[in-house]
Amino acid sequence: MRLDKYLKVSRLIKRRTVANEVTSAGRVFINDKVAKPSTEVKEGDVLRLEYFNKTLIAKILRVPTGNVSIQESKELYEITDEISKTQEKE
Repeated sequence: MRLDKYLKVSRLIKRRTVANEVTSAGRVFINDKVAKPSTEVKEGDVLRLEYFNKTLIAKILRVPTGNVSIQESKELYEITDEISKTQEKE
């Protein structure tokens, strides 16, 4: 599954166009490499999303074959770390 679609289906980012913009801006990394929107994701990959005021690190547990419910979307990934910009400056 494409990265931008995975971000939308997993609800890490609400809309696919926003996911596409964020990945195109170089703020999403897969296994510490800058990822493009079309990059294929697989189970076990580690995502790092750099938001405006925080960095979110998540491990992909499952890649769905289609759309999933809101309850199921939380089972697709595991958040391993969340760093706010104020913590980085300390």
